[in-house]
Amino acid sequence: MRHRARLFVEITLAAVFALVFFVTVIWPDWIELVFGADPDQGSGDIEWTIAALTGVIALGCSILARTELRRAQRLREEADNA
Repeated sequence: MRHRARLFVEITLAAVFALVFFVTVIWPDWIELVFGADPDQGSGDIEWTIAALTGVIALGCSILARTELRRAQRLREEADNA
């Protein structure tokens, strides 16, 4: 059961960060609209930083989820063979 909860969290985080990544790449002005501020004065540096960070985090969470899924499958196979 612990594996399922961890896998669910990792998949959910990967999906959320991937969504933020794609929204930021496609529509970078969402940040100014949501927060009502333009911290980079229109240069786009903040948007690209957020896109890069969320992309890396989404990729990392995806890798963790894949590792957890493989671990759970291996444990299930070992339990079936025992």
